[in-house]
Amino acid sequence: MKTPRPLPATIAELPFTFQEAVDAGVTLRRLRHAALDAPSRGIRVPYCGISVGPAGTHRIQALRPFTTITAFSAASHATAFNFWNFPGFLPGQTDPRIHISRPDSMAIPRRKGVVGHVGQFFDDEIVSVEGVLVTSRPRTWLDNARKMSVDELTVVADHLVRVPRAVFETRAEPHCTMEELAGMLARHKGTPGIRKARLALEQARVGADSAPETRLRLALEFAGLPEPQLNARTELSGGVVRQPDLGYPQQRVAVEYDGEVHSSPEQVVRDIAREEDFLRADWLLVRISKRHMEDAAKAAVSKVRRALLSRGWSSD
Repeated sequence: MKTPRPLPATIAELPFTFQEAVDAGVTLRRLRHAALDAPSRGIRVPYCGISVGPAGTHRIQALRPFTTITAFSAASHATAFNFWNFPGFLPGQTDPRIHISRPDSMAIPRRKGVVGHVGQFFDDEIVSVEGVLVTSRPRTWLDNARKMSVDELTVVADHLVRVPRAVFETRAEPHCTMEELAGMLARHKGTPGIRKARLALEQARVGADSAPETRLRLALEFAGLPEPQLNARTELSGGVVRQPDLGYPQQRVAVEYDGEVHSSPEQVVRDIAREEDFLRADWLLVRISKRHMEDAAKAAVSKVRRALLSRGWSSD
């Protein structure tokens, strides 16, 4: 096969539309060359360029041609879920097709590689990221409620309302507030999945730093254990301050979820120091790992229950 003429630098490594290629001086013959992938009508992707599959949806330029070629449209649903890097399990989120939404006054988008949607949108429910339109985080949360479980919707809600810690990230404000999520539900009464979203919002709390922490909290509460404080500043002896993932100050019980990062040698040293701090202050530290979360977190619930009972808590 004859080597094709190089594409202009502006589109050489990015998905592009036919019109953008023609405007850049590319011939129709070149656009039909086998060296270009055709994920959808009027869109081409250099084989050395960005994937438009599930991994590619995290990169805004992979979405741009799909929203450009379909007037008044925005990336939405599972595509927006992946783009915003939401935690939580969404059935079908690995589907390589791009989800696109338009106002319900227009025709539903129909093209190869696209899942089309229509709906009612308020101005603040569509945001522009590097010139590409995508549904806002709160709207994306609601749009995916129909397919998600209440607990996984709670995982996402906790993620959205958590207050960032300066030591871990640069942003200072949460992605949104409880009031903003409630306002989203009030705007769209009758939307599929809204009952689950309402239940999830009731379960949501400010303070969880990760999806496993939210799942652990829910498992403990569903088992009848008291609701813990989340990452609350806790003064220990000698002026030491710690922030346990979940805390029961009255019983002096702290619960920490140790994820994969806790396996590094440096983190092991920090974890030992943390445990010693709690021990000196007469706190009982309960460490939970991924294996304790299996089988509906029964092992995790059992560990925490035993700790609370040993410190005087009664389930009566």
